Amino acid sequence: MNEMTTDTIRYPIGKFTRPEKFRKGETKRFIREIERFPKRMKDTVKTLSPEQLDTAYRESGWTLRQVIHHCADSHMNAFSRMRKAITEDNPTIMAYDQDQWANLQDSRSADIKFSLNILWNLHKRWGMWMRTFDKPEFLRTYHHPEQGRDVPVYEVIALYAWHCNHHLAHVTGHKERSGWT
Repeated sequence: MNEMTTDTIRYPIGKFTRPEKFRKGETKRFIREIERFPKRMKDTVKTLSPEQLDTAYRESGWTLRQVIHHCADSHMNAFSRMRKAITEDNPTIMAYDQDQWANLQDSRSADIKFSLNILWNLHKRWGMWMRTFDKPEFLRTYHHPEQGRDVPVYEVIALYAWHCNHHLAHVTGHKERSGWT
């Protein structure tokens, strides 16, 4: 597999680009993407067998099962981090090693319905909550210790809209390359 193909499989929708500033319309579009993600993922994986879920979407990558569980883990962390940003003055968030989390036994073997249910309910609540924000909430920040910078809530929303589509594209792309569609 050549480097361009590997990069395309790893980043099927491209790498995340931070928004330069808060734009209300753009942020509302990102919120809609986040709200729609659980149904889109559920619809995408509903026909996959356990054997298919246990295949990696790329060489040396996570299995589709791990990707789904990773989304639940990551999105729960994002929700919690945003709540801290809204309720505290620029809190320092806790980082976590997503690769180690993805390699925990439950991420490698648990039924995906558990994480799909988490995503369904979390995104309902997350979307409802984000729709209550006015400009001051979107501009609130948390400090990311690994990045060494303050991250505004509107950027977190953009990142997670990208994150949803990024991992959905991992699953849909793998299904297409494998002829499972």
